[in-house]
Amino acid sequence: MTEQDIRPELGDRPAPRRPTMADVARHAGVSLKTVSRVVNREPHVRATLRRRVQAAISALGYRRNEAAARLARGATVLTLGLVMENLANEFSSRLAAAVEAAAAAHEALVVFGSYEERPGKERVLIESMYARGVDCLIVVPSAADHAWLAGHPGLTTVFVDRVPPGLAAADVVLLDDERGGRAATEHLLARGHRRIALVSDDDGLSSVHDRATGYRTALAAAGVAADEALVVRGVFDPWRVTQEVARLLDLPEPPTAFFATNNRAAIGILQALRERPERPAYVGFDDFALADVFNPGVTVVRYDMTRLARSAVDLLLNPAPSPRRVKIPVELVARGSGELPPP
Repeated sequence: MTEQDIRPELGDRPAPRRPTMADVARHAGVSLKTVSRVVNREPHVRATLRRRVQAAISALGYRRNEAAARLARGATVLTLGLVMENLANEFSSRLAAAVEAAAAAHEALVVFGSYEERPGKERVLIESMYARGVDCLIVVPSAADHAWLAGHPGLTTVFVDRVPPGLAAADVVLLDDERGGRAATEHLLARGHRRIALVSDDDGLSSVHDRATGYRTALAAAGVAADEALVVRGVFDPWRVTQEVARLLDLPEPPTAFFATNNRAAIGILQALRERPERPAYVGFDDFALADVFNPGVTVVRYDMTRLARSAVDLLLNPAPSPRRVKIPVELVARGSGELPPP
């Protein structure tokens, strides 16, 4: 399923009238009250009637308006919870702003929580928001097992950027991470690099794993054997990255290029190279502020954060009986650092 499946582009055509519960009732040949009970997942609806209503919903493309439903229950505003890894990370702050803008279009409010790379705190945040009446959640999951969330079926949750381990039946909005890792590595290979280092954080995260898979796929397609001595895992902050970059550049056969799987790693590479005479090429995954100001500018794999947030909010407000997966496209932006040739 693609992002366009959630929100088709209409161009200059007028938007079609959105199907209503009354339309569903007419199509299914049932009462409006029966449709309301099915849509709101109320009990005491005969299985045959429920199937007729669900078939009509599917045929008409009806989607429940969560904000309107909440107002009908007497509440004044729909509240979304956003649980992220670390609000200090630019990815998280940009996501928070984009989710807030997407939610505002539905007259919904957003409350934020950051688990600061501690899976235990992530669970506390989610359960606390659930207990305090947050209507639905957007979660950037940690690498910990999320099977415990199956015990909260009443809480609508959409995961972004990563697949939640241990929770197969979940709505997820992902970046095209493998394609991005492949594009970054192919870009460096095309400039003549053969010793390309990979700098990443927790490879238990699906996003990191998929970006590394793209890196290895590109090397294999070019007939270049992956050298595990050039692969760095588990570094979460720029300071650690500077140490690892220095260590790699001091190898007897150092890398001539780097692929950083997130913006923090790319910033760490920049910091490391300030003190070094070498000028290796490098490409980062995730754009960041001032990336185009450096000399050379930082070549990155980027994506549309607005689309990512909008897709997550749309999934939340338009629940479906089966899990959905949306993939947001990525693009490589050449600014200079990824175009440096080998020495």
